[in-house]
Formats: sequence, C-alpha cells, structure tokens
Amino acid sequence: MPRGGRGITLAVVLCAQLMIVLDMTVVNVALPSIAHGLHLSAPGLAWVLNAYSLTFGGLLLLGGRAGDILGRRTVFLAGVAIFTAASLAGGLATSAAALLAARAVQGAGGAIASPAVLATIASSFPGERERARALGAFTAVSTGGGSLGLILGGIITQWASWRLVLFVNVPVGIAVVIAGRRLLPRSARRPGRFDLAGALTSTAGVSALVYGFIRAASDGWSDRVTLAAFAAAGALLTAFVAVEARSAEPVTPLRLFADRSRSASYGVRMLLVGGMFGMFFFLTQFVQEVLRFSPLRAGLAFVPMTVTLFAVSRLAPRLLARFGSKALMVAGSVPVIAAMAWLTRITPATSYLPGIAGPMVLFGAGVGLALVPLAMASLAGVRPADSGAAASMVNVTQQVGGALGLAILVTVFGAAARVAGASRGAPRTAAGPGERAHLLARAVAASFGTALAFDVLALLVILLAISVTGQPAAVPAAES
Repeated sequence: MPRGGRGITLAVVLCAQLMIVLDMTVVNVALPSIAHGLHLSAPGLAWVLNAYSLTFGGLLLLGGRAGDILGRRTVFLAGVAIFTAASLAGGLATSAAALLAARAVQGAGGAIASPAVLATIASSFPGERERARALGAFTAVSTGGGSLGLILGGIITQWASWRLVLFVNVPVGIAVVIAGRRLLPRSARRPGRFDLAGALTSTAGVSALVYGFIRAASDGWSDRVTLAAFAAAGALLTAFVAVEARSAEPVTPLRLFADRSRSASYGVRMLLVGGMFGMFFFLTQFVQEVLRFSPLRAGLAFVPMTVTLFAVSRLAPRLLARFGSKALMVAGSVPVIAAMAWLTRITPATSYLPGIAGPMVLFGAGVGLALVPLAMASLAGVRPADSGAAASMVNVTQQVGGALGLAILVTVFGAAARVAGASRGAPRTAAGPGERAHLLARAVAASFGTALAFDVLALLVILLAISVTGQPAAVPAAES
C-alpha cells in the first residue's frame, strides 16, 4: 500500500478507535448528573461504565474472529454503525435500565469494530519501525483518548446535558462509516466458524466476576448473591477454558498464552489499566465533591495528564529503538508507581496543585512509555493464523482489566467508607458536607492504595517474566 494510502487508512481507523475509547470515560464527569437524573446509586454508577466495558471486553475476541471470516472492512463498518445507533438510544434513555442496555449494546458495537483497527495497522505497516510509530499513535489514542474523554465530558456536561456526551457520537459515527466505505481497502476472508460457546462463556464469566465485586461493595462479602456471583464466575470461566481447549477454531487460541513474555504483557496491561480506570473514576468524584469543581473544571483538570500521555506516546517509538522494550516498560512503571503512592496521601485538604496535577503528569508519562512496548510484546512471534485473535487480546486485556480493576477498587472504596463512617460515628448519608468530604477522601485514598499494589505487581511481572525476543509482530492477511 502506498505511504499516502497507509496514512489515510490509519486516520480513518484511529478516528473510530478514538470514538470508541472516548465512550469508556466521557461519561465519568457526567456521573453525578446521571445519578441525579436517573436515580442511580454509587454501585449503579459503576455499571454505567462496566456495562460498556464488559460487553466490549468479552466480545472483542469474537469480533476479531468475525473480521477474519467476513472481512475486516465489512465488520468494522457494521460495528461502527451499531455503536452509533446505541449512542443515540443511550442519549434518549429515560430510565437507568434503558441507559445500561444502550451502554451494553455500545460495547458490543465497539467490540465488533475495534479489533479491525489494530489488525489493519499491523497489516498496513509491515516494517518494524513504521509499525512502532503506528502503534505509538494507536496507544496515544487508546489511552490518551480515555483522559481526553474526561475533558470532553466536563465541557459537554457543564454547557449542555449529560445526554450530549452520547449524542456527540452520532455525527462522528456516520462520518466514519461514509469515509470507511470509500477509503478503507477490502481485506481477504478466511473460511471458518464462529466460536459462540467460547464468546458467551467468557463474557458471562467475567461479567459475573465483576458483579460479584460490585455486589460485595454494597452488600458485603457474606451476602448470598455475592457468593453466588463468584461461584458462577468460577464455573463459567472454567467452562470457557474447557471449550477453548476442545474447539477446532477457538475464539481464544490457548497457544497464545504459551509464550511467557506475551502472557506477561497481557497481565501487565490489565494491572496498569485497572489502576488507570480507578484513577479516572475516583478523581472525577473527588475534584467535584471535595474540591467543588464544576463539571467543566473537573474535565479540564485532566489536561496535564492528557497532554503528557499524548506527547510521551509519540516519543516512545524513538526511545524503543534506542533502549529496547523491557527498559522502556520498567522506565514507564516507575513514575506510575510514584503517582499512585502520591495519591494514597489524598485528604480533604489536598489542593489541585500539586496534589492532583502532579500525580497526573507522572502517571501520563509512565503509561505513555510502557504501553507501546507492551503492545509490541503482545504481537511478537504470533503465527499469521492467530493474528486476529492476538490483536483482539490487546484490547481485551485493556477493557477487562479496566472493568475488573474498577470493580475491585469500588469494593475497596465501599469497605473503607463503611469503616471510616463507623469510626467517626457518622454515616455518610447523614453527615454534613465536611464529614462527607472526609469520608470520601479516606475511601478514595484506600482505593488508590490498592491501585498502587496493582502497579507494583505489574513492575514485578515485567522484571521477572518478560524477556525481549526481538521477533517482529505477525502480519494479518494481506489486503486484497
């Protein structure tokens, strides 16, 4: 493909990826407004995010397989169309159930479209240096887009309505479909079958696991429904592994996990993104409820992190060529750990400068450095027949890591809030504004302590389990 054609292809697919990623976080700043308008509790608010993340993460592998069988261009356009229609339905929702259903369908549309983005990048940029640059742009969009969503959500919520954070996808989605039909090359199809059993058991299993953590946050660990959710998750995920081991054409080839470095890169991505989603979720509430920021100021509060992450992600491919993948992963993990350690000291007296902005800059720099070499490690040495599944796994680990990490952190938050309220003899629902701010800060600090543990564990996995092989990433089927 000529260089100009590759640039156009990259622009179209990254525009769609940005739209999909934005919707994971654009509603964060609008959560207080959504809670007021649709009468949602804190665990219910987490489901506004998780309804999207779970269907997205759970169905990504099936979406990748669909792209191989039906053609990436066809599947990409269908996914964007579904995502756009669901965005319209979510903006029109008049009840919590309707909004959560629309968010789940949005996630399904994103899962259909998103695997084609990474697979198209891999096939359009065969050279290792060119692919590293394209993956740098992909990483900037996939991670920086999350923080950009917070800014956009704040602006829209302040000046208009939370509903517009969903309506804004409609014209963008229509434009991507029109441009994609005209500009994207068709891809070769491969004969095969869909592994519906694998997709359903993985999605249901992860959903049950996340629900168990969220239920524990509101009803405790001894609650019967909580225990039933964890039991169902164990059974479903065990069934998923069994299905994949026997399937002739599995949605998740287990051989992808045979390489230690590749498996470790998946785990590290899950841990880092889990902490990142928690930071987005809790800091948007802290700056609004404790620092009394408006939705607009709350969104703009994430500008330092967004700018830093985008800049470092663009720089990372050059550093990768000079210092190597593992060194960059380690170098990125250190400021992430420092940022989370800083946030564990948060109190009602914490100011935005430097107490919030400082950790944001550190976190943006660290994630921008680490995720590009992690993406390279996830795709290295994969056989062409598994390239679609391998590309999907990068997104799967990011979305499932975000949903599961947020669920765990919400559980820690709920437990810490109950303990803090009991120790001060003032339940949060009955306390005054000052007391509520103190309880919120205590619970948020405890959640960041758990996120810090995620990031320390990620660094240990990098040091002990990831080795640099120097193998180039596999290239999916050539464009026809």
